[in-house]
Amino acid sequence: MSMVSDDIAARRGVRLGLPLAIGAAFAFGMSGGWARGLIDAGWTPGAAVTARIWVAALVLLIPAILSLRGRWGVLRHNIGMIAAYGLLAVAATQLCYFQAVAVMDVGIALLIEYTAPIAVVLWLWLRRGERPSRRSILGAAIAFVGLVLMLDILTGATVNGAGILWALGAMVGAATYFLLSARADTGLPPIALAGGGLLLGASGLTVAGLVGVLPIAWTTDDITYRFGSVPWFVPVLAIGLIATALAYMLGIVSTRMLGSRLASFIALAEVVAALLFGWLLLGQLPDLLQMFGGVLVLAGVVVVKLGEPAPAEFVEPLPEARLSDVEPEGTAV
Repeated sequence: MSMVSDDIAARRGVRLGLPLAIGAAFAFGMSGGWARGLIDAGWTPGAAVTARIWVAALVLLIPAILSLRGRWGVLRHNIGMIAAYGLLAVAATQLCYFQAVAVMDVGIALLIEYTAPIAVVLWLWLRRGERPSRRSILGAAIAFVGLVLMLDILTGATVNGAGILWALGAMVGAATYFLLSARADTGLPPIALAGGGLLLGASGLTVAGLVGVLPIAWTTDDITYRFGSVPWFVPVLAIGLIATALAYMLGIVSTRMLGSRLASFIALAEVVAALLFGWLLLGQLPDLLQMFGGVLVLAGVVVVKLGEPAPAEFVEPLPEARLSDVEPEGTAV
């Protein structure tokens, strides 16, 4: 009976987790389009990302505190990891991405960032001696060919070197995010890690702006998008509340329901979302060669992830249902 109950709970978890994971991907994917409008209006990337992280940090502060249940010792024990997560995986990643979308299409910038799994494989090989499988090497080669096509290098088109470097910086930050998030031995609730990291990341960016290291400038003028103009606070709230706070919460819940491996594959929908919102908000659309290159990048990343050893996944069970509540197979729920 227990196995039947666990199987039903797991299937329900997938059924609930799948739309949540897709929602998280689309929420994350809209950030570049909204941010590009702010940047074109006179906001610096530093100002846009600082506003984004502060809004999300304040929204997640209470849920993060509640998730700890008074276990402040766990927080103190992991303060170094939280600092690395906030400053590198959150602040640096988002800042580099916003710097990249300031000078290149949001979809292309995100595709470069999404080569992060390849960087993770390379890091584990160099640092821990974990040799990648043949499938992972093949996936990396496919993604590299796609990246060349996506950047129009073969056609002699002008390549924005600064934009590519910023996008690669976002890729390194995203790889750091994957490595830190994979640690399951900290005892730190995921939402506490996200909330604490966002708070430290926002504080670090603010300090950098105050001392003049990070250029901070903004305007209260209306922001113009493809569909028209909106007040400045609309994109700020959109990227802070929806593309960060809501996206993190949906991502955490869906990952616990689906497991990190399945959730990471579904997260690739963020690239599709970025292309969609880049077109809807900014009118940006890659040409056919770039689209084909983007497909190769995504295919390469999928092959790399398929080449990873499958970890033992923990799927968070739903509350146990009574046997009388379990409906027969094939019955509409």
